[in-house]
Amino acid sequence: MGLKDLFENLKKEVKVMQGEETKDKVYTNHHEFADEATAIQELERAKQKLFDVNQWTKMAGFNSEFHLHDGNGQRTTAQRPEVGFYIEIILPASTIENWVQITDIRVEDNLAEFIVHPSEKPQEIGHGEKTIEHFFIKEASSTFRVLREGNTLHAFEIGKNEGINNQGEEAGDRALMNTLVAEGGWAGIQALQWDKLTRYLVHLEEAEPIEKGEE
Repeated sequence: MGLKDLFENLKKEVKVMQGEETKDKVYTNHHEFADEATAIQELERAKQKLFDVNQWTKMAGFNSEFHLHDGNGQRTTAQRPEVGFYIEIILPASTIENWVQITDIRVEDNLAEFIVHPSEKPQEIGHGEKTIEHFFIKEASSTFRVLREGNTLHAFEIGKNEGINNQGEEAGDRALMNTLVAEGGWAGIQALQWDKLTRYLVHLEEAEPIEKGEE
């Protein structure tokens, strides 16, 4: 990378910090099986793991907490979310709530995915509250996908329009905190978190089962 490229990247990073630009990122892992029949079978298990969001919390090591909520904002143990459901995400070593809402779900023979966008905290919706309870802007999205190609299983986390939520009414009183989280805490663990999740989805890692009373 030349000096000019370095300078341009630095300028872009400053604009991202100021909430003026966004980033797109993709994290992926794959697992090749002995034959296509095995891969087809393992895709079905990957679909189950993809949609059982509460179980993501049980991935070993340094990991976020993921809690699925229904369309009314109530915690749910559902193993298959619906469009309109919410996910509460609490980053490692943090008590800060970050909320996303599921806006699309797609299931096909060789693919399954769902898309989320940052959102308000569920109980605040409809009460004049405009604050997005997430460090990214509402236009950001994450697509969580599992896909089979031949005897290979792929998993993806695809982040689009990842801009820091630190401008205007939507940031509320979280503007500074969102900047610190996005450029500090999350910037340091994002690759680790989504690498762990995509490894889990293609069965390179497993999670501990959730026991009764822990949901």
